[in-house]
Amino acid sequence: MVADSSVQPSLLQGFPARPVQGGVAVAERLPVARVLVESSLPHLDRPFDYAVPVALDHAAQPGVRVKVKFNGQDLNGFLLERMAVSDAGHNLVPLAKVVSPVPVLTPAVRDLATAVAARYAGTVSDVLRLAVPPRVAGLEKDFPGALDTAGAEGMPGTPGDSDFPAWTPYRTGAAFLRHLAGGGSPRAVVNPLQGYGPAGWPDLLAQAAAAAYASGRGALLLVPDYRDLDRLEKALTDLVPEHAVARLTADDGPTPRYRNFLRLLAGTAKVAIGTRSAAFAPVQDLGLVACWDDGDDLHIEQRAPYAHAREVLLLRAEQEGTACLLAGHARSTEVQRLVEAGWAVPVDVGRATVRGTVPRVVSTADSFERGRDPLATLARLPHAAWQAAKEGLERGPVLVQVARAGYAPSLVCETCREPARCGNCQGPLALAGTSALPQCRWCSTPAPDWTCSHCGGRRLRKGATGVLRTAEELGRAFPGKTVITSSGDQVKATVGAGKALVVATVGAEPVADGGYAAALLLDGDSLLRRETLRAGEDTVRRWFNAAALVRPAPDGGLVVVTATDTAATGALLRWDPAGYAGRELSLRVELQLPPAVRIASVTGPRAAVEHYTGAVEADLAGTGITVRTAGPAPLLLTAQPSGRRSAEDVRTLLFFPYGQATAVVRVLRATRAAVAAKRTTEPVQLRLDGVDVI
Repeated sequence: MVADSSVQPSLLQGFPARPVQGGVAVAERLPVARVLVESSLPHLDRPFDYAVPVALDHAAQPGVRVKVKFNGQDLNGFLLERMAVSDAGHNLVPLAKVVSPVPVLTPAVRDLATAVAARYAGTVSDVLRLAVPPRVAGLEKDFPGALDTAGAEGMPGTPGDSDFPAWTPYRTGAAFLRHLAGGGSPRAVVNPLQGYGPAGWPDLLAQAAAAAYASGRGALLLVPDYRDLDRLEKALTDLVPEHAVARLTADDGPTPRYRNFLRLLAGTAKVAIGTRSAAFAPVQDLGLVACWDDGDDLHIEQRAPYAHAREVLLLRAEQEGTACLLAGHARSTEVQRLVEAGWAVPVDVGRATVRGTVPRVVSTADSFERGRDPLATLARLPHAAWQAAKEGLERGPVLVQVARAGYAPSLVCETCREPARCGNCQGPLALAGTSALPQCRWCSTPAPDWTCSHCGGRRLRKGATGVLRTAEELGRAFPGKTVITSSGDQVKATVGAGKALVVATVGAEPVADGGYAAALLLDGDSLLRRETLRAGEDTVRRWFNAAALVRPAPDGGLVVVTATDTAATGALLRWDPAGYAGRELSLRVELQLPPAVRIASVTGPRAAVEHYTGAVEADLAGTGITVRTAGPAPLLLTAQPSGRRSAEDVRTLLFFPYGQATAVVRVLRATRAAVAAKRTTEPVQLRLDGVDVI
């Protein structure tokens, strides 16, 4: 904008004090608004200065949503701060509109979003899209009035050890909660022994939240999905007043989510519970952040910058000086690294307590079971597993965990055992039921006249057995018994205490009233042989999550795992999740693999990836920073009908130590912004610490 030469610039304010652009008069006090526009473009990831019109002076407060003119377009944004002087060097465009007078972006959440963007080489705007839920205008008329405060109760008195019964078996559990209730900020890691009943993990987290609430502070608890959220909310009912709890999850819909967001913003709710996006909840006087089962993939945001909820909570705990609790039946290597670094302290139990609380675990691969059943390692349901199910059904429900959903999720040629592929897109063929035709899992094309491209065979056989086929087979093996399935979009949260076979895919196991009498963990080798660095770690987590739903050994609880004798199987037999995590971490340190080091993946067309990584290497040259590079390697090569290869996407991996991570990520972020601004190549996808890239 060209300045009006007839107007004397103000030495204090840096721009004309008289009307600007279109005769709009600006505010006399703090006339500059610093705005972050909503844009995912990396080179626009910075605040821009706008003039505050007199008409918007009262409403244009830090934290509110605004609308501004940017490059000829109307863009939404957040007003970050008001200032007296702008360093833009030109006359400022006035704010177009204050969308809402509610300051939805608090300073703490703004700082957290900035830190998350810096850690994951993303944009602050992308993080704020996750942090601040969509607006529901009809709910804002009561803000900041007394939302849901009718009948509000005062803070409870200082609790004693008897108020934390779920923590009693843990040797330092009571001390942790006393410290928390007294206003302290301890950092702890706990591996609950049970997943059901009054000693289950929901009660552990709920009692920790109650301790923080008793100290006059707020709490923030994260879980992977809605089933866990329902259980946690129920556990909080008798410990924290209902008006003090706010539930944040997109599954509830925009209106309940935004209502609870405003309750937290107004301070009428002090305890926030929710899924991954709730990590940014505007809890006032935050005293505790907690995460359940941080190894679950559902904690990873699927949109840029692909932040992990655990890491968001760790950043928040550091910035706001809060207590931190990381809980899970198993322990991730990331959490183990925090323990070994001394950042967090494990809250554990004695071996005698473990033996009296967890079920007995039997492996069909040990020498004793192989001696009794020589075919145990070949059968999908060895005799020991069948016997455990038979005896367990006399006492209550029996859980059967399988690796795959569907009926027959993969098919192979009966002659050469090569995987059966679709003739249209080369996708895998599968069966949806007993009488169903083979069908492609990618394009859904039926294949009634399939022919093997390797040997010319025309007969198919099942390459893997899914949950539906397993339920069908067990129904025939145990006639007259009820069979319940839980998988896909038919996941059940709970089942009764009746005698039934509950067949579930990994992660979809319902909670049984009073616990399961027995559990069969099938397809263990299929889980362990997946082509991923975390196959063993993830399998152990899934095994422990299922086994924790079984009754203790003194009550007859039994778990049978059908997998080869590996370190993962041994960890379950000993019920030693911490030992397995320590072993895995030591191997990662030796091999310099995550989480011993940080990793960045650059994905896109080969020319774009090579250009980007070359620019990063040039910027790091001479700095003394060592970055180990792997790639570029093709992601997927798809054959075209003509026989030519399609344009391939490639991926390059960059490994760098934590001590140099800040400098490396700063270069990655700056280079991405520079490349985007110049538009010399196609954009690339940049992900930091992605768990699925190796």
